[in-house]
Amino acid sequence: MFNRSATAALALAVLSPAAVTVHAQSYPAKPIRCIVPFPPGGGTDLVARAIAPKLMETGGIQLIVDNRPGGGTVVGAELAAHAAPDGYTIFMGTNTSHAINPNLYPKLSYDAVRDFQPITKIASVPYMLVVHPSLPVRTVKDLVALAKARPGQLNFASSGNGTPGQLAGVMLNEAAGIEMVHIPYKGSAPALTALVSGETQLIFSSLTSTLPLVKSGRLRAIAMTSAKRSPINPAMPTIAESGYPGFEAITWYGLFLPAGAAPAIVARLNTEFVKVLSASDFKAWLMDQGADAAPGTPDEFSAFVKSEIARYAPLVRKSGMRPD
Repeated sequence: MFNRSATAALALAVLSPAAVTVHAQSYPAKPIRCIVPFPPGGGTDLVARAIAPKLMETGGIQLIVDNRPGGGTVVGAELAAHAAPDGYTIFMGTNTSHAINPNLYPKLSYDAVRDFQPITKIASVPYMLVVHPSLPVRTVKDLVALAKARPGQLNFASSGNGTPGQLAGVMLNEAAGIEMVHIPYKGSAPALTALVSGETQLIFSSLTSTLPLVKSGRLRAIAMTSAKRSPINPAMPTIAESGYPGFEAITWYGLFLPAGAAPAIVARLNTEFVKVLSASDFKAWLMDQGADAAPGTPDEFSAFVKSEIARYAPLVRKSGMRPD
């Protein structure tokens, strides 16, 4: 004979699938927190805040941005990885949090694959290679020739150690067999300021940051780092077509849940975010920010993240990069 506790347990087991179904149908019943691992005002933060009202408009879902900067995205990523997988915490990840850091830190406080459930990739952001006007180069070929003539004498700025901007310089060093020296700064603004002042000679930076300086003549654009010419700046050649096929150095944004989230919740969020990202007005807004919309399925995004971790591994190893 079953005792009372056994009977209750059996009833709970029988009702669990129905309870899960009801929960999925009523989700979300409250606002969703979106952890952004950067301070307010940066590119990742701006994209998250632009998505929020569109998500409410198209899906009735309230998204609240929670900025958690620090540790080169480690602080925010760790918080998200250890959050309850109930669908009420999502993470705005980038290639820093989910491809560079797994190769950069010998003991990372989260696992970029095991601890996260991908929802969708959001966008890709190519960099533009720009130089100080005093540098006598106008093409990638010119730059490589000068770097070979002056090994170790050309400096490229970045927003910090372990950032995509540093990796772009490492990739060009490796591809062209040159020795440009990396100079890290604490953020993109001071890095660009140093370049404009002539403290450094070049930088790999986003279109939105560099285009105004190029148009004013304070910097000179050389090439794009995307695999193909950017629709945002189609007249500018790529490094890949300038003699280094296969070269690609970009930043990407994507959304993740903590691992263990219910499949129905993953599917609902994917549907709603893809709807926003596929809208023509939002795609146009992203293009104005120098980004190309790139929504897809959770499985596609999962495979992409794994491929990015593998792609960055030899670059980080050969570069000798160290976290700040």
